[in-house]
Amino acid sequence: MTDQQTESGLPLQPVYGPQDLSGFDPERALGEPGSFPYTRGVYPSMYTGRPWTMRQYAGFGTAKESNARYHELVSGGAGGLSVAFDLPTQMGYDSDHPLAHGEVGKVGVAIDSVEDMSVLLGGLPLDSVSTSMTINAPAATLLLMYELVAQEQGIAPDLLTGTIQNDVLKEYIARGTYIYPPAPSLRLVSDTFAYCASALPRWNTISISGYHMAEAGATPAQEIGFTLANAKEYVRAAQAAGLAVDDFAPRLSFFFVARTTLLEEVAKFRAARRIWARIMREEFGARNPKSMMLRFHTQTAGVQLTAQQPEVNLVRVALQGLGAVLGGTQSLHTNSYDEAIALPSAKAARLALRTQQVLAYETDVTKTVDPFAGSSVVESLTDDVEEAALTLIQAVEDRGGAVAAIEEGFQKSEIERAAYANALAIDSGERVLVGLNRFAGDGPEPYEPLQVDPTIEAAQCAALDRLREHRDSAAVRDALERMQHAAQGSDNLLHPMREALALRATGGEVAGALQEVWGRHKPHETF
Repeated sequence: MTDQQTESGLPLQPVYGPQDLSGFDPERALGEPGSFPYTRGVYPSMYTGRPWTMRQYAGFGTAKESNARYHELVSGGAGGLSVAFDLPTQMGYDSDHPLAHGEVGKVGVAIDSVEDMSVLLGGLPLDSVSTSMTINAPAATLLLMYELVAQEQGIAPDLLTGTIQNDVLKEYIARGTYIYPPAPSLRLVSDTFAYCASALPRWNTISISGYHMAEAGATPAQEIGFTLANAKEYVRAAQAAGLAVDDFAPRLSFFFVARTTLLEEVAKFRAARRIWARIMREEFGARNPKSMMLRFHTQTAGVQLTAQQPEVNLVRVALQGLGAVLGGTQSLHTNSYDEAIALPSAKAARLALRTQQVLAYETDVTKTVDPFAGSSVVESLTDDVEEAALTLIQAVEDRGGAVAAIEEGFQKSEIERAAYANALAIDSGERVLVGLNRFAGDGPEPYEPLQVDPTIEAAQCAALDRLREHRDSAAVRDALERMQHAAQGSDNLLHPMREALALRATGGEVAGALQEVWGRHKPHETF
């Protein structure tokens, strides 16, 4: 028998036994579920009391269309919503900006103002449904729109639960939807932490994301190593802004991928919890146990889906979802089988939700906590992934921290090398993808993709014209100027930003006003 390798390039032995755990100290390495170092899970009972939050990612076209999909998901049993925004919204452009042409409503929902957000959330029980918003550079803007809509519906802010991604650092590494330079971007993140601590106490202020790095090609060890290195940078930025660690750290959350390589994925999640608990206690002096808990959302691996024989993706997603559950995720999005081709159809989205429901209610994985605890292979892999991730975290620290390492291109180049090696393995057939490079079918199969209405852009532009015609534009300008004044100083930006949005300033106008103060980041600029 020959040794194999994991996705991270770590040795994977054909047979494991007790001899592979020599020196293993369960009390130090594992602890009890819900206790430091949280290897076995952040809660003592995990899913034995209730399952994870089933949070399905959706958003396309107009706010009205996306609202209809959300109602369908909630009525189908989803306990949380996850909002996808179109590229103009993510990049700080209104739908009538020249650079938004052709992209409005394509990869997510177009949200230009509080009016659009009101339509998006219409009729949804915001006081009982948890909402996650995948938005980064303009995260504060979209969060304030959400709060304003809830206020107009008569819902108290302390009842609102959810998460904004708000993770700008990974945008410079792997995704590219940044607006401002890194320094003011980190300041906006810190201001959001401080604002939510008093105004939205149940809201998770950041979802520090390894998912997009993984989709760009990062290995499991790189995914958690670079993500936790970014997390350290956010903690330092918040502390530099005068925030005490135990005042904001309990609302930090994380976002990871779940691949089909189930054993290493389970080990990855367990290792990430253990590393973060020790970082927070030993490096940042956290005393509140909640500050040490790595709570995370998981999405199944979109990059592993294939357009060929797309129904096979149902099997992949089920395995990926199982890995996330066995790894102790707090919430889960399962991809639709047709996402390698187009936006999910209603049927495909429903099947994705049903996949989670089968895992939760038809299997026995929710009946006991951390079922792999003590497994020779999983405990060995957990140690190996932890060691590899810690090596990468130290490499980032040696370069001066996450921002300095990003400036050097370190994380990006490491991920690109891993992605290239993976592509070569697929092309050569060394890595098997069923239906793609092995067990291929006779030809393309018929599929009718979801179509986005091409008139959406014109409708959004017309709505913006009406909004600007009927609002008090002078009051909007004054509010934006007050926000710019705060941006030039040290006052919390979210208070004047909220005022401007309540007066019906648009997301693009807010981003544009801040760019006048901070500038717009360009890839060739140094940090």
